[in-house]
Amino acid sequence: MSNQEIARLLRHVAACDVILDEKKYRFQITAYQKAADSIESQTTQIKDFVREGKLDKVPGVGASIKSHLEELIKTGRVKHFIKIMKSIPKPVFPLLEIPRFGPKTAYKLVKKFSLKNEDAVIDDIENLAKKGKIAELIGFGEKSQQDLLQAIIEYKQGKSKTSRMVLPYAFELAEKIITYLKKSKYVLNALPLGSLRRMAPTVGDIDIAVATNEPSLVIDHFVSYPYKERVIEKGPTTASILTSGGKQIDLMTQQPHGFGALLQHFTGSKSHNVHLREYALTKGLSLSEHGIKQLTRKDQMLIKYDSEEKFYEAIDMQWIPPEMREDNGEIKLAINYKLPKLVELLDIRGDLHIHSNYPIESSHDFGQDSMKDMLINAKSLRYEYLGFSEHNPSISRHNNLQIYNIIARRNEYIEQIKSDIKNVRIIKLLEIDILVDGNVAIDSKTLELLDGAIVSVHSSFGMDKKDITKRIIKGLSHPKAKILAHPTGRMLNQRAGYEVDFELIFDFCKKNNKALEINGWPNRLDPPDNIIKEGIKNGIKFVINTDSHALQQMNLMRYGVAMARRGWAKNSDILNTLVYNDFIKWLKK
Repeated sequence: MSNQEIARLLRHVAACDVILDEKKYRFQITAYQKAADSIESQTTQIKDFVREGKLDKVPGVGASIKSHLEELIKTGRVKHFIKIMKSIPKPVFPLLEIPRFGPKTAYKLVKKFSLKNEDAVIDDIENLAKKGKIAELIGFGEKSQQDLLQAIIEYKQGKSKTSRMVLPYAFELAEKIITYLKKSKYVLNALPLGSLRRMAPTVGDIDIAVATNEPSLVIDHFVSYPYKERVIEKGPTTASILTSGGKQIDLMTQQPHGFGALLQHFTGSKSHNVHLREYALTKGLSLSEHGIKQLTRKDQMLIKYDSEEKFYEAIDMQWIPPEMREDNGEIKLAINYKLPKLVELLDIRGDLHIHSNYPIESSHDFGQDSMKDMLINAKSLRYEYLGFSEHNPSISRHNNLQIYNIIARRNEYIEQIKSDIKNVRIIKLLEIDILVDGNVAIDSKTLELLDGAIVSVHSSFGMDKKDITKRIIKGLSHPKAKILAHPTGRMLNQRAGYEVDFELIFDFCKKNNKALEINGWPNRLDPPDNIIKEGIKNGIKFVINTDSHALQQMNLMRYGVAMARRGWAKNSDILNTLVYNDFIKWLKK
């Protein structure tokens, strides 16, 4: 089974527990959901973790789930899962892929209408809704029926729960809507929630919280958003719309004095919140989106909080940055006031992975803008240096001498630019292919013309883990090769990354003064945060780059920084927070 299939299975088991007894099995539900999210983001297949005895290294996989996964990989089935899922009709599970179909809704519809065919269940529900049969059920009604029917129509158009947006797209869409919301004088504050606020690599629906004293006026303003396709739901304090791009936006409002509690609760993650509430109970406190209750007092007064900082302080904890809230040890550190100070966008002093439009005659994609324009933009970003790293010249169309001459001419061009632009220092790099045999695509004589090289894999992704790891290490072994670009090769929503033995990569990098890139390109956001965190634990240095091919893409740096923060990176873990002289000293070491 693939990681995606295993994640879906775990979510189905969690759904069964919700249907059977949500209160009784709440901890199991959270555990399965957390494990599913973690497994889905892994670049190494779970079957390989099992084979290597390293399943306990996967975040969110505790002893119980570890045992189940080992059984699944070894036998193809899990007795415990079979027992649980046996009690739930099979047609329930296809419905879980449709937005607005939660486990209880799906179960109720399947049972009430005695639906037996899992292959036809979505069409069956659609036909029942069109005939008005769902509205007749207790707890549904005409509006619910229409909502479910619309959800099925949209699902058939490809708008399923699994069609997630990459972070930069979701972030920029949310920014556009928040900008619109703030045109209303009644919006005192507006922030994204959920996985978007935690800056997860992919995001489902966009949730936004607004602090206001006039919720109904804010709701009216929200549902008037000019680029909406339709209003899904409108209530006194919440509303949902579908944008013209087919993305659902949910809005919730809160009085300013209670905004902090709502923000904390709906930022999540679910497992973080569960752990936080368990800790609060040991202190006699009950947490909710409304505030905090003191359980030891008879009147149990609810205390509201206007900021998250005050909310966390009330339970004797350090405020936890949203990117860290995944229940991976951050709560224990916050209790002891020992959270790391995470790297910030303003700490970045340069970008080392920039593709200009210099005619380098590569077989890969070209940049769109000139070096001069990109340097001017770098100045506006307050960078001290910029590394131009166009793809190496095509080795199928050029011999070694021709490639040498191309790079020599590029060096001459760079020297001319240096005399015109003095505020931003230029670092002469290239992004060079690691060939299948592990050699880099440029000979040593040409490499001597560079300050350093970024190396990367752009072909033969299907190599097995052992071979691709050896290939990468050999490519990184050249003295000029200093940075491994997009280390897993993943493309979000397109392909999983190739499988690499990062223990060996980390060991090699640490011993040989090499760095891994954190790539901020929208479909990459590579490597995943768990690899960044593990690398930092092993003393590995990282470089955050944008992989820009156009001037406006240089603003993607904030997404690379977000991935670094999700991996708990500090300023000292990121090499391009160094001043120019210190960075060059590292590069040429």
